[in-house]
Amino acid sequence: MTEYSIWNQLSSLSFKQYYLDANGIKTRVLETGQGDPLILLHGTGGHIEAYAKNFKSLSKHFRVICIDMVGHGYSDKPNRPYTIDYYSQHLLDILKALNLTSVYLSGESLGGWVAAWFAAHHPEYVKAMILNTPGNVTNNIETMKKLKESTVRAVVEANYENVRNRLEWLMYDKSQVTEELVEVRYQIYKQPGFVQAVHNIVALQDMETRLKYTWEPSWCKKITVPTLLVWTDHDPTSTVDEAVLLQEMIPGSKLIVIKDAGHWPQWEKPEEFDAIHYQYFIEGDI
Repeated sequence: MTEYSIWNQLSSLSFKQYYLDANGIKTRVLETGQGDPLILLHGTGGHIEAYAKNFKSLSKHFRVICIDMVGHGYSDKPNRPYTIDYYSQHLLDILKALNLTSVYLSGESLGGWVAAWFAAHHPEYVKAMILNTPGNVTNNIETMKKLKESTVRAVVEANYENVRNRLEWLMYDKSQVTEELVEVRYQIYKQPGFVQAVHNIVALQDMETRLKYTWEPSWCKKITVPTLLVWTDHDPTSTVDEAVLLQEMIPGSKLIVIKDAGHWPQWEKPEEFDAIHYQYFIEGDI
């Protein structure tokens, strides 16, 4: 387990963690590397540490900027539903605070949904993007229910077992859930105010709210930036068939499937995940 610890992944890097003011929202950021900026966006209930295994490799080619999205991690948690347009505005405010005018985007799960929405509405900021297991394209009710219940339980009934169960649901190889990862997420979920925040986090699992932002050609066809869909063969939130549906919605998008991984290929298959980013963003070939 030790060789995969989060600290071991960071210990050989020059990196900085800091907080910035994104239009009034105190936002946690981890930054490392040089080159064109690459923004990494985590999933529902996630945090910066979800990309711990990727910083070292990606920082060789990019200025990697990973954030705790609004309501998540150690960023501010305003008491309001966290909807896709709200996350997108937060991302825009971060780019403005960092004086960034052109970036690569890579978003996992919820982060992929946010990245796509952002690219559809603010294409001038996006050079290209990767949507990593954005999941549940067809709004499967059972998937929404399971995600909502397990996320809320991990926070409202916060203990190591519930947090571990939530993390194991993400993985094909359950042994990838280390004690350290459980501890990191447990401490985040035990923060004052997180019980209130988690109900705002899962607002998108309620159909009435979700339908305003669901994947549809009406807005997906506005995505004009180069887009790669990264799926897996064991994603608990959706099948590869759903990936094909999304590919048809986003003009010119490409699809690649990572084998033997669940919802977090960046954690389970980091070498392959990082290589895909280099090949697509730097070499322009996949």
